[in-house]
Amino acid sequence: MLKKWSMAAVTMVTAVTMTACGGGTAQQTQGGAEGGSAPAATSGASANSGSGEKITIKYWYAFGGKIEEAKKHLVEEFNKSQDRIEVIAEHQGNYEDLHAKVQASFAAGNAPAVSDLEIASTGVFARSGMIQELTALAERDAEEVQIEDFNPGLMGNAYVDGKLYGLPFMRSTPILYKNNTMLKEAGLDPEGPRNWAELEEYSRVLKEKGKNGLTMPADIWFYEAFVAQSGGTVLSEDGKTATFNGPAGVEPVAFWERLHDEGLIKIPVGNEGGATADKDWANQLSAFKFGSTAGVTGSLEVANGAGFEMGTSFMPANKSYGVPTGGCQLVMTSKLSDEEKEAAWEFIKFMTTKENTIYQHKHVGYLPTRLSAVETEELQQLYKEVPHFKTAFEQLEYARPRPMENAYPEIATIIKQAIELAILDKNVTPQQAMDQAAEKANKLLSAQ
Repeated sequence: MLKKWSMAAVTMVTAVTMTACGGGTAQQTQGGAEGGSAPAATSGASANSGSGEKITIKYWYAFGGKIEEAKKHLVEEFNKSQDRIEVIAEHQGNYEDLHAKVQASFAAGNAPAVSDLEIASTGVFARSGMIQELTALAERDAEEVQIEDFNPGLMGNAYVDGKLYGLPFMRSTPILYKNNTMLKEAGLDPEGPRNWAELEEYSRVLKEKGKNGLTMPADIWFYEAFVAQSGGTVLSEDGKTATFNGPAGVEPVAFWERLHDEGLIKIPVGNEGGATADKDWANQLSAFKFGSTAGVTGSLEVANGAGFEMGTSFMPANKSYGVPTGGCQLVMTSKLSDEEKEAAWEFIKFMTTKENTIYQHKHVGYLPTRLSAVETEELQQLYKEVPHFKTAFEQLEYARPRPMENAYPEIATIIKQAIELAILDKNVTPQQAMDQAAEKANKLLSAQ
């Protein structure tokens, strides 16, 4: 039996969700995080009385720009594909905004039937009873759903305690965006930097040319990547202990601090750090930025408009390559009637088909979630013409799920603050900052 959690515990889903598919970076550039949002107090689903009549359900989604264009297009296609179900799509801001509104609407009894859910928040939403377990539905419709066709690298956050709660929708990993024109002018090989040492080397050459190597916020998603590259984890395997104050967790902070202090990279602090990174890259002040694969299409448009050649590659390796996955999956809220549940499930299945993952991949840049999609002639041709779309898919070999402990959203905020403290306060070493953060994190983990 799933343990019930208070709504107070659930509200810990905070800033960690903003950056999990680049929401604080590339997606804000596309207009996602700053757009308006629909009122929260709307009915999640309403079925007309009488058998056979159309049922209307609500779908709440995050982000605007090209991401919103893709989601609205898919909803329109679903509505045109049949005459039994009408889906009303409503924009709810970024992931943090969306999650807060879903929580409030659930408490008020009028939650949407279907919602985007940032993957790291699946655990707290599932264990609080706010979203519907999908295991039985997926098994019933196994031939149609084809769970085995979803990329295994994207399924780690779809399950909570061994049970299925979401289907991968618009999924991502962070990648390295490059200004190849700037690199060539500086005499640097645009195929790099391949590792941390080359990132430092490239940044030194660029500094001599009056440019920044990299503008990067103290972002939890990027930090998770650097820890993975160093051979470590943020939390223990059982999720009960913070491990980010070990060597693999401290090394990235020390590396960032040193490069920042030497003027080789720029680390803007605060909530606007991601937007600053995007602006510096767009204005050709920095050669590199880390961002979600969701930013491929938008970043290409920026580069073309500014007159420089864009490159993409894996995030640089340390001991190895390594990245977290990110983005959202589609979930169904609980407390729906049987009719509403079936309608929501039909919509979720439609949105996650091979054809629709190809569409959103080409339109935005999010990963193709299905293995069969990558094998199609359509995507193989796309990768020949625009190889940037393939970068994140190939990097999935080194991807890992994000932590889903109930306390992790709050822990992520603590980690971000610790990193910024280590960078800004020269009286606090990276080890001291992470030790202090780990002590706070362990108290939260023990209270779960």
